[in-house]
Amino acid sequence: MIGAALAPAAFAGGDGKGSPPPEVRFATFNASLNRFSAGALGAELAAPGSAQPDTIAEIIQRVRPEVLLINEFDFDPAALADFQTNYLSVPHGDAAPIVYPYTYTAPSNTGIFSGFDYDNSGAAGDFVPNDSYGFGFFPGQFGMAVLSMYPIDYASVRTFQFFKWKDMPGALLPDDPSTAAPADWYTPGPELDSFRLSSKSHWDVPIDIAGETVHFLVSHPTPPVFDGPEDRNGTRNHDEIRFWADYIQPGQSGYIYDDDGNFGGLDGNARFVIAGDQNSDPLDGDSIPGAIQQLLDHPKVNTKVTPASPGGTEQAALQGGANAAHLSDPAFDTADFSDSAPGNLRADYVLPRKNMKIVDAGVFWPL
Repeated sequence: MIGAALAPAAFAGGDGKGSPPPEVRFATFNASLNRFSAGALGAELAAPGSAQPDTIAEIIQRVRPEVLLINEFDFDPAALADFQTNYLSVPHGDAAPIVYPYTYTAPSNTGIFSGFDYDNSGAAGDFVPNDSYGFGFFPGQFGMAVLSMYPIDYASVRTFQFFKWKDMPGALLPDDPSTAAPADWYTPGPELDSFRLSSKSHWDVPIDIAGETVHFLVSHPTPPVFDGPEDRNGTRNHDEIRFWADYIQPGQSGYIYDDDGNFGGLDGNARFVIAGDQNSDPLDGDSIPGAIQQLLDHPKVNTKVTPASPGGTEQAALQGGANAAHLSDPAFDTADFSDSAPGNLRADYVLPRKNMKIVDAGVFWPL
């Protein structure tokens, strides 16, 4: 795994008194702080000194983002508090402690058994992770957490955990190749009606930065693999990415409803930063062609600077394998996967709105 794909962004606005707009470092980090039994992460983080969380904390301390999304942090509010107390607040070598006064976490669709045979194995629940709303061995595994040095407007947070895939116009619903009917991998009726788009969740977390609201739009779409010719995970990954493309575009977002039943997306003037492990490389890997381009080519998204690292280039050359045939620039890679397939990929993104100036950007991948 890589450290953090980060993009500091200074946005226009300020305090209305001629002060320059603040420069704020946003970052996303798939930290793999997931465990394979409920409560295991909490038990580990309740005391300092565990090796992997120490390493994760040191990376965060060295990158020092002011606003951070952590992907793959099992849902456990107490564990998140303990991660701050026992790891982020503790120095690691010459890396100074870092404090996030504001945090947000919420339930994830992972590991919640649906009651249906989503993988078409012939029996509902014979392998619960595949028949859950999102792949997971227990509720909340592979969850998310937002950490911020700036105030979070908790009353205005919107979550989209329960949004149904069928309610997205033109959804790429997977097809069962063994039948003549189209888009029927999930049986039309109660099974399809139950299926949630988000494999984890989608959150709109408003953050107050110098009197201006920036919507931190975070998610972690499913990997576009671990399926069959129906490509049920590839199509879901595509539409999980599409969700934010529609949400930020007035005229395209009217169908979207949040978990409180409110419809619509951002207004045309809202500032935003989209962040997360999107599990989609622009040119390589297994995602549906064009999946991540729904964001990269969006007229409201600033892609003038692509986060890069010398470590990505070095490791692609050293590891070889699938990397040798890749089309994407390895300097942009953010994830170190198997050398045989798919190789290293650009999977993680921090994408601000076009009216937010990108001051600098990078990927934490040391030589």
